[in-house]
Amino acid sequence: MLITLYSTQGCHLCEQAYGLLVEMGVQHQVSIVDIAFDDALFSRYGVSIPVLSIQNHDHTISAPELHWPFDRNRLATWLTTYKLG
Repeated sequence: MLITLYSTQGCHLCEQAYGLLVEMGVQHQVSIVDIAFDDALFSRYGVSIPVLSIQNHDHTISAPELHWPFDRNRLATWLTTYKLG
């Protein structure tokens, strides 16, 4: 499975979210997608990043998205619920 972190350059909240992913030891499963280069993603996530999603290997979404704000405990619950933690 792959965790997608929707982000953009200079987003300090996105940096905090990535830091939490590192703390949880799943950074090797993270793909960072910069929403600035995709109009559809910018329209969807422009005011709500950082946002996390989990995709299966066939690119289907396997969990509800996790929207900021979240802390280590909420992230841990989300990861455990969807078999990543």
